[in-house]
Amino acid sequence: METRELRYFLAVAEELHFGRAAQRLMMAQPPLSRAIQQLERRLGVVLLQRSARSVTLTAAGEVLLQEARIALEAVEAAEFRTRRAGAPRRALVLAAKAGASSALLSKILDAHACAPNAVEVEVTLVGPGQPESLLRSGRADVALLQRPYDDTTGLSTADLHTEQQVLVLPVDHPLADRAPLSLADVETVEDPPLPCWPRPDGTFPDGPGPRVRDHTQLLQLVSLGMARAVMPESLRPRFDDARVWIPLTDAPAVTTVIAWPAQTRSPLVEDFVRTAVQA
Repeated sequence: METRELRYFLAVAEELHFGRAAQRLMMAQPPLSRAIQQLERRLGVVLLQRSARSVTLTAAGEVLLQEARIALEAVEAAEFRTRRAGAPRRALVLAAKAGASSALLSKILDAHACAPNAVEVEVTLVGPGQPESLLRSGRADVALLQRPYDDTTGLSTADLHTEQQVLVLPVDHPLADRAPLSLADVETVEDPPLPCWPRPDGTFPDGPGPRVRDHTQLLQLVSLGMARAVMPESLRPRFDDARVWIPLTDAPAVTTVIAWPAQTRSPLVEDFVRTAVQA
């Protein structure tokens, strides 16, 4: 299969409409239809069920949809990493969540700056879920991720720090003077609601809570009595006393890891990871 064919199929599979897919690809519809038919003949399977009114994926089409996304993501990542490897300026791109792991990040960067043959580090601070996406797409060389919130499947990782989670409430909340609490206690609280975080593609799930993109925004909403939050305990020193931080007895621990592509052989990445673990 050619990457061109995979891009064609992905557009049709996501739009479920040949006309919209052709517009998305900026091409005419007839050659797009012929390309999909040729792909089906080569694979020996039907990928799409077509009718006068609808287009639906077959079981084989569902599989190719997932595999095509992975394959095209890998090709795009290879392009980014190759271009950066050949760039005249040596630099390493680190992705991290804005507002998370700040003290740890500063410690790592200070240690790297003192290391022999240290290179420039470009720090990209983004929203939840995005460091992983930048790393997998090749736009970042390494990333600080947090298990269990981030998916590290297929990545190489090294543990840096493990901490407990706490419930954050407005100071005047009825549960503010109860400690510790359990996750079951958190679920019984209806007001204020838990926030809605964006998915990796930037869209938000349905839910009653306010839409937030970073921890600073979330904690402001907690202070206003418009949200409650469950977050790592290390964020507490960065904010004022307008909130109550309550330990959770059964919340899973959060482990901050440094992650990098499993197949990488970059000496820059190896040196940076080694320094981060030592720090």
